[in-house]
Amino acid sequence: MNKILKEDIKDFVSSFPFSGELVGRKFLVTGATGLIGSTLVKCLLALDKGIQVTCLVRSMDKAMAVFGKDASKLCFYEIINGDWESLLCSISEKIDYVVHCASPTSGSYMVEHPVETYELAFETTKLLLRYAKVANVRSFVYVSSVEYYGTVLEDCILTEDMQGSIDMTSPRSSYPMGKRAAEYLCTAYAKEYGVKVKIARLTQTFGAGVSKSDNRVFTQFARSIMKKEDIVLHTTGESAKPYCYTTDCVSAILYILLKGTDGEAYNVAAPETYVSVKSMAEMLCRRFAPDKCVRIELHPEMGYAPVTKLHLSVDKLMELGWAPRYNLVQMFERLIEWFKQA
Repeated sequence: MNKILKEDIKDFVSSFPFSGELVGRKFLVTGATGLIGSTLVKCLLALDKGIQVTCLVRSMDKAMAVFGKDASKLCFYEIINGDWESLLCSISEKIDYVVHCASPTSGSYMVEHPVETYELAFETTKLLLRYAKVANVRSFVYVSSVEYYGTVLEDCILTEDMQGSIDMTSPRSSYPMGKRAAEYLCTAYAKEYGVKVKIARLTQTFGAGVSKSDNRVFTQFARSIMKKEDIVLHTTGESAKPYCYTTDCVSAILYILLKGTDGEAYNVAAPETYVSVKSMAEMLCRRFAPDKCVRIELHPEMGYAPVTKLHLSVDKLMELGWAPRYNLVQMFERLIEWFKQA
C-alpha cells in the first residue's frame, strides 16, 4: 500500500472515536472499488475490531487489484449483468450496516447513458432500501452528491433543505436528478417503514487513492504543479465549492451512520476550503510553484455552464461532533505525494 494512504488510514484509526461501537459488526458496502468505497473498507479493516465487510463489486479483477492482500479478509459478491436483486437475495449473513456508494463518476458516461445513470441511482437504492427493511439493519447511509443542489447563482450558504435549478432537457442532468430521486426514496422509506437510513451529501472529495488518469480540475492542477507548468483555465474560474479529503469523508460517513437522524441529509465538506476555481489555482501557484502563474484561455465556441456557487453549510454534520482534519493545502500536498509514489 502506498505510504501516503497508509499514513491516512493510520491517522483515521487514531482519531476515530466510535470504533468501540463497531466491534464484530457486519457491513455491506456497494461501490467498494471506487475511491470512497475502497477507502471506507480499508479504514474499517484497519480499526482491527473484528469488523466483517461484504463488498458488492462489478469486477472481481479490479477488487483484487484494489485490495491486494486485504482481499482475503473481505467477502465479495460480483454484480453480474446488473442483477442486484438476485445478488441481495443470496446474502445469507446478518448485516448490521449498509453504505451505498455505487454510482457512475464519469461525466462522459452520464451524457452518453442518461437512462442508465438515472435508473442506476434510483433502482439500486430502491432494492437496497427494501433489503434494509426486511433485514432490519441498524443503519444505512446513502452516499449522495453536492450535484443534488444543481445550479446556484447566488453566493449564499446552502443548508440541506435548499435546492438550485437543474436543466431537465440535458442528458448530464441524469446524475443530479437520479441523486434527488434516490434521496427522496430514502426519506420516504424512513418515514413510512422506519428504515434507519441517512444521506451523506458529499462535495468533491480527493486525496490518496485518486487515479492518476482522473481528469477533474483538482487532478489537472496537481499535474500542472508536478510538471512545473502554468495552470491554464479554460473558463473564468468563478464557480466555487468546498472540498473534502478522502479519510475526512470516510469519517463523516461513519458519524452519519452512527449518530445521524433517520431520513435526513447531511452536507459533507471541509467548510474552510470553500474557494473558486481561479482562487484555488492561484493558491496552488503561490504555495507550490511561485515562479508559475494562472493563465485564462477562453474558447467561447465551446459554450460554458453558468457560474455556480455551492457554499455548503456543514453545521448539521459538525453538530454530530465531526470535524475535518485536513485543510486545502494539506489535501493538495498529500494528493501530489500520492501521485509521485503511485
